[in-house]
Amino acid sequence: MTDFSLLNSDMQQRLLAYVESRQTFAPNMHGFDELLNASGKIRAQWQPVLEELSKLDREALRSRCEEAQNLLHENGVTFNTYEDDPGQLRSWQLDSLPYVISTEDWEHLEKGLMQRSRLLEAIAEDLYGPRTLISSGLLPAELIHTFPSYLLPVVSDQPLRRPMLIMQGTDVIRNASGEWEVLCDWTQSPSGAGYALENRITLARAFPNQYREAPLKRLAGFLQAQHRALASLSTSQRDQPNIVLLSPGPGSPGYFEHAWLANYMNFSLVEGADLVVRDGQVAMRTLGGLRQVDVIVRHINDPWCDPLELRGDSLLGVPGLMQAARDGEVEIANALGTGILENPALAAYLDEICQQLLGEPLLIKHRTTLWAGDDRQLADILTSPEEWLFRDITEPAKVIRPEKLGEGELLELLDKLQATPWRFVAQSKLKAATSPTYNTRTDSFEARHVNLRFFSLIEPDHLFIDAADRRYRIMPGGLAWIGEPGTLLMESRTVKDIWVMAPVPQPHISMLRQANGPIVMTRDGTDLACRVADSLFWMGRYGERLDIRSRLLRETLGRFLQEDQSSEETGLLPDLFTALEIQFPEIPEVDEVTDLDDPLRHKQLYLSYRNRLLELFEENHPDGMPWLFNHFLRNCRSVRDHLGDDAWRTVNNLRQRFNDMPRTQGIIVGQRQLEGVVTHLAAFFGLCNETMPHHYGWRFLDIGRFIERVLCTLELLKLALLTARQPGIPLFEVVLATTDNFTVYRRRYRSQLHPSAILDLLLFDETNPRSVGYILKRLERQIQRLPQPTHTPYRNLESRLVIQATSALHLVDIDTLSQIETSAESREVLSELLDQLIQPLSELTNAISHSHFSHVEAPVQLVTMQS
Repeated sequence: MTDFSLLNSDMQQRLLAYVESRQTFAPNMHGFDELLNASGKIRAQWQPVLEELSKLDREALRSRCEEAQNLLHENGVTFNTYEDDPGQLRSWQLDSLPYVISTEDWEHLEKGLMQRSRLLEAIAEDLYGPRTLISSGLLPAELIHTFPSYLLPVVSDQPLRRPMLIMQGTDVIRNASGEWEVLCDWTQSPSGAGYALENRITLARAFPNQYREAPLKRLAGFLQAQHRALASLSTSQRDQPNIVLLSPGPGSPGYFEHAWLANYMNFSLVEGADLVVRDGQVAMRTLGGLRQVDVIVRHINDPWCDPLELRGDSLLGVPGLMQAARDGEVEIANALGTGILENPALAAYLDEICQQLLGEPLLIKHRTTLWAGDDRQLADILTSPEEWLFRDITEPAKVIRPEKLGEGELLELLDKLQATPWRFVAQSKLKAATSPTYNTRTDSFEARHVNLRFFSLIEPDHLFIDAADRRYRIMPGGLAWIGEPGTLLMESRTVKDIWVMAPVPQPHISMLRQANGPIVMTRDGTDLACRVADSLFWMGRYGERLDIRSRLLRETLGRFLQEDQSSEETGLLPDLFTALEIQFPEIPEVDEVTDLDDPLRHKQLYLSYRNRLLELFEENHPDGMPWLFNHFLRNCRSVRDHLGDDAWRTVNNLRQRFNDMPRTQGIIVGQRQLEGVVTHLAAFFGLCNETMPHHYGWRFLDIGRFIERVLCTLELLKLALLTARQPGIPLFEVVLATTDNFTVYRRRYRSQLHPSAILDLLLFDETNPRSVGYILKRLERQIQRLPQPTHTPYRNLESRLVIQATSALHLVDIDTLSQIETSAESREVLSELLDQLIQPLSELTNAISHSHFSHVEAPVQLVTMQS
């Protein structure tokens, strides 16, 4: 009988259900269990965890789990697989039960992972140096040379200045016998450390008592050491080296982590287009010019890093990066070429390699692996191919399962194995241990298989010492996810925090630390990457466009409900459809048979107008609300490390609203959706205004917003006063409501709607933030405070365009405009004025992009021409 006597009755019932769940999933769930030993007793490391959880009743536990999930949602913890689908970012599901490792288990695991780090570093140094593993025949040359991430340009006879591996990730499982087994290594750009810390922070906030009382090892010290190690790589000997995190961009699956780590560790988050090699050095394009980069933490795989020497079709890398690294002008972590260590075929030879390079046996065994390029191993594979899983080393992430292949597909696989055996690796099928998870829907514990990822780091003080004396540290925790052994992280729906138990509770560690001496004061500004400024600018434009479109569509839906459904009169709808930039449905002609007053005809017309409006809520509509939000979201994600936490939570609330929007049914529901959008956007931009430092980045955001606002206001005025089919008071009301000036107008003029008063409020009143006059003054002020060229005393193009628009507004004959209702001359003057305002303001975006975002540089002559 299990020993649950120290737990309350609810917890005992959950544990009994857990025992039953292991039997339910037989035979897959037989073998070692993380929670219960062979006698059915609770393992010692789990006892304090369960005792703390048992202090919560069922409702409290469910509430804490929901709180943890809400925190992840608010913080925007996502894993996106496809760039063109940002509206469907997949959020983590965080299990409230951690994966608990005892102190004794950790000591063995830690030693094995440290040894593995030393071994992989030794392999990398040999393969790019003396190549004794190949020359001695221990490693077949074709196993190495056919792998895409083996970089011949890295091979050198010169001794390395420092280790190639600074940090790495290792995927591990505990098998059904209770032994640790390594699945694979991640040595190019190991991901997951940021997610691991975010999971820990989330659980600590959702379960503060359990976290505070638990004697577990902390994670922040590992990231603190990682920061020190990366800073120590810099050869510039500066107190504050310029460290950047190179990301593929917002479309990459782990972009959340890239932005999170950059913000947490105070790195600049850059993409390939932000960096340039000049005079042999890597520099970052900033608003203040080129700024030298000392260390690059890359999250781009080897072949894509340098289109000049590696993949010529890469748009992610930096031309000339390899030569700069070769010359020691920049340090890259991990070094280019370390991708060879991710070759799954290496596992077939690791035992012998460990003995040869380190002189000791491998402490943690790797899953059984055979390389088909070896004749003897190929014969073993062909004897029983159904017992293996296969990987093609040219695309190692893809797993081929013989049992899921048809007869023809299996024969095709066997033919490929014999025709190109060097491409294939066979790996043993695994039987994993079970671990408890908490199912919030059933309020029960369930047994599941779990994959683990641990992270290794070279000690910061051991970077430049002899290889034999180097030491490594292992993050005392990591990232776990539920799934069959070998399941990729992105394929799992649920993740877990890993708790490594300590003899006593550990002190809290902060990334903020006392400086040893005076610190160099800095403020964001000219060091802002041009791409970031560009994204902030377009985030402002798309955000304002989304706000105006939401207000206008909300008003249109309201007017639609007021229309007479029994009449063919369309009222304001054609003009509102024009403002929304959507085509108005054609009214079918009346023939001799059709009755003009036929109720069925009126209903069909009503439904066609209704459906055309509701199409704007559909996800795939090219001008719909979700489409517009996706553009806004993509720019928000590009500047994630520049947005405050509260602002980002607002973005995530918007994302949830737009994820639900395609299911919108009915006009009234659509109005409510749009009201929420308007409110959340107001909160977002308010938070940006209150929390972002008012440096150049904020100015570009502000300029983008107000360019969009002034252009939309001018187009609305042009429609309402000049080109509308049904001009008059109802349309004037829509314009005032869309620009959020209805209350202001009523306070000033009561119920008297007059075009000249509307023009004064929306064109000339410089105290009104929605007026053209106010916006022009604000744009002029913001543009004057942007970085200015120092080589000319003249105003730049963007300043001249704003002055041109301002002059047109100031020089117009206001007395003539006051007669707009009765005078054709007045209408002509207004039309000319609006065109004179729209033309320069429409050109303003291109002028700003050319001056600050286009990275235009003087051509450099690479070849000396002879006459």
